[in-house]
Order: sequence, then C-alpha cells, then structure tokens
Amino acid sequence: MAGLFQRKSPRNFALTSLAVACRIAPAVLPSSVATRMERRLSAILAADVAGYSRLMSADEAGTMGRLKMLRTSLAEPKISEHNGRIVKLTGDGMLVEFSSVVSAVACAVDIQSAMRARNAGEPNGRIEFRIGVNLGDIIVEEGDIFGDGVNVAARLESIAPVGGIAVSQSVRDHVGNRLDLTFADMGERRLKNIETPVRVYSITLERAAGVDAGSPEAKQRPSIAVLPFVNMSGDPEQEYFSDGITEDVITDLSKVSGLFVIARNTVFTYKGKTVKVQEAAKELGVNFILEGSVRKAGARVRVTGQLISARDGGHVWADRYDRDLTDIFAIQDEITHAIVEQLKVKLLPQEKKNIAQAPTGNVEAYTYYLRGRDFFHRRSKRYFQLARLMFARAVELDPLYARAYAGMADCDSFLVLWCREDIPTELILENSAKALTLDDKLAEAHASRGAALSLMHQREDAAAEFEKAIALDPNSFESHYLYARANFAQGNMERAAALFERAAEINPEDYQSECLLIQIYRSLGRDEDAKNAARKGVKLAERELSLHAEDPRPAHLGIAALFELGENDRAREWMSRALAIDPDDPLAQYNLACGYVKLGEMDTAFDLLEKSLPRLGSDLRQWFKHDSDFEPLRTLTRYGKIAEIMKED
Repeated sequence: MAGLFQRKSPRNFALTSLAVACRIAPAVLPSSVATRMERRLSAILAADVAGYSRLMSADEAGTMGRLKMLRTSLAEPKISEHNGRIVKLTGDGMLVEFSSVVSAVACAVDIQSAMRARNAGEPNGRIEFRIGVNLGDIIVEEGDIFGDGVNVAARLESIAPVGGIAVSQSVRDHVGNRLDLTFADMGERRLKNIETPVRVYSITLERAAGVDAGSPEAKQRPSIAVLPFVNMSGDPEQEYFSDGITEDVITDLSKVSGLFVIARNTVFTYKGKTVKVQEAAKELGVNFILEGSVRKAGARVRVTGQLISARDGGHVWADRYDRDLTDIFAIQDEITHAIVEQLKVKLLPQEKKNIAQAPTGNVEAYTYYLRGRDFFHRRSKRYFQLARLMFARAVELDPLYARAYAGMADCDSFLVLWCREDIPTELILENSAKALTLDDKLAEAHASRGAALSLMHQREDAAAEFEKAIALDPNSFESHYLYARANFAQGNMERAAALFERAAEINPEDYQSECLLIQIYRSLGRDEDAKNAARKGVKLAERELSLHAEDPRPAHLGIAALFELGENDRAREWMSRALAIDPDDPLAQYNLACGYVKLGEMDTAFDLLEKSLPRLGSDLRQWFKHDSDFEPLRTLTRYGKIAEIMKED
C-alpha cells in the first residue's frame, strides 16, 4: 500500500489528484484493450484530506508522518474489515471499490467516527477527511476503474462537509434503514462534468439527541420493533382494530427522530406466530420489542403493552389501559410517551405536537378508516375497492379527516396502476390535495400525488412529490414502489432498481417488486441478482396465489420468475391460470405477451399486445418502450402495428 499520502505538488487536491484518479475512460479504445474491459455496478468511496496544502505548508514532515500512521492503523484496517478494495492511492486521497453499498457506507462512517475520536485530543494540525460515496455503473480495466459512477463519487467527496460524508440518492435509497444513520437532504446539485443533477445527502454522525452518554444506547439510537398486537376480543372480525392500533403506534414512534423503528410490513410477518421475543429482536436487529393486546367490546376498549429488552428479556415497562373507545387516541399517545420516557429519548417540540395531534375526533370514522386500511394491505382489486368504500365512509363522517382522503387517493392510484380501472387522474390529485391541505406531512398523500403527476407525464413535479413522501416516511412501501415504477417508465434503471429493492425490503411479502426487478437486473447486467430475485419472487407469488385465488396478478407477474429459472412448463400453467381468472385483464395480457415471446410464439404475443396496449394508457406504453422482454419483436414486420399504437403518446 506504499504511496498513500505521498508528497505531491501543492495544488488544490479537489482539482488534481482525485480528478486524475477518477478520469473518464476514452471514448475509443484499441480492440486489444477493449477485450480486457468489464462493466459492473459497484459502490465507490472517494476520500481526501481537507486543507492538505495548508497542512503541508505548516508542517510537511509532521503531516506526512500522521498521514502514514492513519493509513496503516485506521484506513486500511477499516477498508479490509468491510471487504473493500483499494483501487488507487493518490497523495492524500484514495479510491475504494465495494461490492456492497451498505459496506461502503458503514466503512465511511467507521473511518469518520474514528477520526473524530482521534481529533478530540489534537488541538493543532488535526487531519480531517472528506468522503463521498456513490453507487453506479463503472468500467474496470486491469484493476483500475473509470466512468460516471467513479466521477460522481469524486465530486461528492469535493462537496462533503469537512469530517463528513456525502452520498448520492442511489446510495441513500439502497441503504434505507439497514444502518442506524440519519441522512440530511442537501438538495439537487449540479456536479462538475456530470450531465444530470444529483440529489445529495450528508450523513449525520452525531449521537441521537437526548440519549444519556453513559448508557449502552449512547453509541446509536435505541431501536424498537412493535409486534402485531393480539386481538383478545374473541371475534376474528375485530382483527382489523388490533392491527390498526399496532400500525398507529408504529407511526407515532416513527415520528420520534431519536428512535429507530422497524417498518410495519416487516413486523407483520410475525403476525399469528408464536414468537420468542429475544429471537425476534435478534432477527430484526433491535434493542427493544413492544408487544401487546387489544380487547374491544361495545363502547369500551382495553389495551395492554409490554416493552421488553432484547439483552436479557426483562420487562422495561408494562401497563394496561381500560377506557372508553373515545379515548383510543389518548391511549396511543400515552404508550408512545411511556416508551420515549423509558428509553430516555428527547422528544422535540414539533414531535410532541405531531404525536398529540389526533387524526380525527370521530371514533366511528376512525373505525371505518381502520377497516379500510386493513383491506388496503391485502392488495388486490376487490380489496382496493372495499378499502376505498371504507375511506369514503370515514370522510362522510368527518370531512376533515386527512388520512381518509389520502386513503382514497392511495386506492385510486393502485386501482389505476395495477388494475387499469378507469379513474380520472384529476380525482387522485383532488383527494391528495385535500389530504395535504389538512395535513401536509402525510407521506401517502404525497406518493399518490406523485403517481397521478407521473401518469400525466409531469415528471419533475412527480419526482418532487415522491421525494417528499420518502423523506417524510422512509418506511413507506407505497412511496418507494410507485416511484420505482415512474423511474422504470422513464428508463432510469439504476434508480428503479434501488427503489424496488427498498420496497421489497420494507415489505418482505411483496412478490411484485421482486418479479419486476428481474428484467431490470438483466438490463443492468446483474444476472446473479436476477436469479435471486426470481427465486424470491416465485415463493412469494405462490403464497399470494394461495391467499387470493381470485387475483390473476401473482400468476401473470410470477411467470417472469419462472422463465428466469428455466421452469417453462410451470410458467405455461400459470399463464393459463391468469387467463382463466380474468381473460380480459389488459395487464395480464401484457405480461402474458412477455411470456409468449420467451416461448418463441411471436404471433400470440403480438395478438395480446394489440389487445392490451390501447387499454393500458400512456404510462404502460412508456413502460413498454423500456421493456427488454420485447426486444425480439422490435425487428419483426408486424411490429409496425404496435408502433402505430405507440404514436398515440
């Protein structure tokens, strides 16, 4: 590793060493060189020393000595620990490649955190790094790396705070909640020699506010998972109510910046199972588990809650609330405050206000809303329709119920995108606007508004709404899924992949993201990832088919996974099943056309496309333009008729 922090001429490093390290590959290469080139998706970490020239001018020998010591005792061990590969060393900088973006970010955080600890005792001549991390496509030639994926990392490093880390949007989305970090949005930046603007985030390295520095939790935010509350009413029909209470407690806790809270869809995979708390905590990677029960009888409700430490299984807190049903919001508020108090987390004034704000004063409207949300999470055409009826009834009972308006917009978004229902986008915009007028912090309303704007090809405005939705709720499946679809329709494959990956992580039972990722991975040359997504997709689609036999979507989306795994005969069976369930479903016809292309039955594929594309609308026709499954058709004579349909856009 000799050469890192070597002496160089006193020029601005941001304009020299890393610029050289991250040069763009020539447009034309001799064939002998081209044969040695490889493309792949990698996480790139670029780092340099802030104020290097000043440090060298003040104390050249001392600076060189400290830099060499930092290289051998800190940088190299951390990079090795996180399975990184040092590509090149450039004076006071380094370029490192990681196969995992999570590892790249974890390494950057470890290096900067260790540097802060070292610098605490260095009043003079302290050395501080800037680090940039990007996830992107790179060219590999004889061990060196080139391309925009590298260039963006270098530019991010140049705008990173001194002692801090700047990352791209793709890194932020891919990391999600896998690491206990806080990302601060730095907005879209135009980076030198990078054609399109890049949304940049900085990583906050400070300890979570309000945590006692002497406690075991001082090193990170306390983390908690809320397991589904048990329905103790003796009536299975009341299950929606206990699930709704669970989800609302998760929502309230997620508003507390000093807490890390596991997403709703993840914890609901434990529903109905006998759970050993410490094992669940280990699987979920949290310090604490909240479990409880709900008994609703007439106008009375009883809610119990127990906060359990993952370390020893001991009860940190427990309580029981016997109240009138009208006190349900007060109960949720008290549970949240009890947990915050027990975990010694500082509740900021705005967070306190957000938690205390009841969504409605009408308990009957709230009950309809919970029924609607229960139906919505079942995610099929019939259940979306039922959910919308419940949300509409809630609005009738309380015309100021923001979350119910957002629920209607959500249902309509998915009925249009998944079920091709003829619902005006103006109606989605109207309901999401009503919701946001009443409460502009509703992530689901921003996501639905983004979906409607995307359907109307107002792409920049749509992206802004999706970004707001994800910023407000990083655990929102709907926001990530809908934003991923919009990016795919525009041909932004890497961004779509990162968003679909995050959606699948938020909702581990979602077969759709996994199935849609298959062709995106193939487009990006990530063949092994495509196989893995196919394996997951088949299992999840099978489960969905068993739960909702009336829904053709798992069958016609799942065939992509079966074809990827070479199970063509089984794919034919699923194709027949989808057609038998709903032969006139345009989405089924579209996806089955993909299947017939893979089977080499081009005329059948053309027949289905000619039937489906005119009814799918402009959004799916945009999707079709970037759908690699149909490449074999585009050179055939009959494709001219499809081209005529596409001209409608």
